[in-house]
Amino acid sequence: MLHDGVFYAYATNAQGNQANVQMATSTNLADWALVREGGKLHDAMPKMPAWTREGFTWAPEVIRTKDGFVLYYTARERSSGLQCIGAAFSISPKGPFVSDAPEPMVCQRDLGGTIDANPFRDADGSLYLYYKNDGNNPKFGKPTILYGQKLSADGLKLEGPVAELLRNDTKWEAHVIEAPTMVRTADGYAMFFSANHYGWEADQRLSPYAMGWAKCTGPMGPCTDAGANPILYSYNSRDAGCLSGPGHQSVFSVGARQFISFHAWAATPGCRKLDNKRFMYVAPLGWKDGAPQIANSLRPTK
Repeated sequence: MLHDGVFYAYATNAQGNQANVQMATSTNLADWALVREGGKLHDAMPKMPAWTREGFTWAPEVIRTKDGFVLYYTARERSSGLQCIGAAFSISPKGPFVSDAPEPMVCQRDLGGTIDANPFRDADGSLYLYYKNDGNNPKFGKPTILYGQKLSADGLKLEGPVAELLRNDTKWEAHVIEAPTMVRTADGYAMFFSANHYGWEADQRLSPYAMGWAKCTGPMGPCTDAGANPILYSYNSRDAGCLSGPGHQSVFSVGARQFISFHAWAATPGCRKLDNKRFMYVAPLGWKDGAPQIANSLRPTK
């Protein structure tokens, strides 16, 4: 997110509960620094609401509203043990983001829980939230579905009906589709998403996690899988380097240019798993004949 000349990136909780929501900043999209205070990681949401259990705060996304900034996050619900979505507010992009909500914003408990919230502002100013039921939770074994729903003007409440947009019904997606990201295009709407197993197991040359997209007629669908999916996936190239398990993307604009950010596993130059960490990547996003084009040569942010 860009605010007053500074780019802000938000990330899943740090190991050892050092921060519920990590944050990094940049002024050029290439050089990033974790925000620290007194040698400790800055926590953009230092106090979690009572319905959550500490240590499972995932996939934060922030959008600016007329009153300030709203952070959407996934957290473990204390009563059910499922991952659910909440929203918190701050007058600053650095936080502290605060919520005293007694329950999650949305939690599809009969479908495995709800994760991966992503907000979208349409050209008319309307706000929408996209999310996924956590049906691939081993205790449930249900299909995974991407949903859309309208938000209130302040971004803190869901309104109206829920629309089913996509589900994991193609071979490359395997057992999971997740991380929906809606964008406006020159000829309509497009929704990016990620699919397949996010991990990089010892017996795998590269992670099967990858990114796809779908064409949508409106912010509430209907959406149709693009024929040429996935559009970004693992590779080991002498020219472009190693990329393993790219996904969970966000799209943002700087003037007339669009960029896409995502994470992928840390790897050695020989494309072997480096450690149990993932890097954030940023790449230019273009469009050709109505289809997204992501830069061929990608490098992790510093």
